[in-house]
Amino acid sequence: MFLEKAVDIPNQASKSEHTGPNEGQTPTQPTWLTAVRAAESKKATNIKVLDLAGVTSFADYFVICSGSNPKQVQAIADEVGMRLKKVGEHPISLEGYTQAEWILADYGDMLVHVFSSEAREYYDLERLWRAAKSVAIPADEAAPVGPEAD
Repeated sequence: MFLEKAVDIPNQASKSEHTGPNEGQTPTQPTWLTAVRAAESKKATNIKVLDLAGVTSFADYFVICSGSNPKQVQAIADEVGMRLKKVGEHPISLEGYTQAEWILADYGDMLVHVFSSEAREYYDLERLWRAAKSVAIPADEAAPVGPEAD
C-alpha cells in the first residue's frame, strides 16, 4: 500500500465547519476550483473533479490529478495546500507525502488526491466512484489565449 500513517493537524475545522466560503475566498470560486487551479499551475495532468454529494457522507468532492515524478507530485500537493491556506482552508490530515505515490489531503468536505501515473492507474478512483458525477472544470480565464499563449 502506498499510504503512510495519517498526520493529524490539531485545531482544524471538521466537515460541518466547511459548508460555506471562507475568509478570502470569493463565492464565485468554490474550494475545489482553487485546488484545481493550483494543480494546473504545477502542470498536473488528467485533472478530474468528482461530485460525491448524495453518493457518500464523508466528502462532497474529490479532486484527482497526476504528476509525472515524486518531486512533481509533492510540488502539486504543496501548491494546493498553499493556495487553500490563503483562502482559509487547512487540511485535517495529509497522507502519503514522503512516498509521493499517492498524496491524500483531507479538507473535510473535499479530498485532494495527487497520484503518480502508476498509482493513479492502479487505484482507478474514477472507476471505484463511478456513481459520482464528473464536474466540468471551467477554462482558466487568466490563461493566455491565441498566438501569445505559445
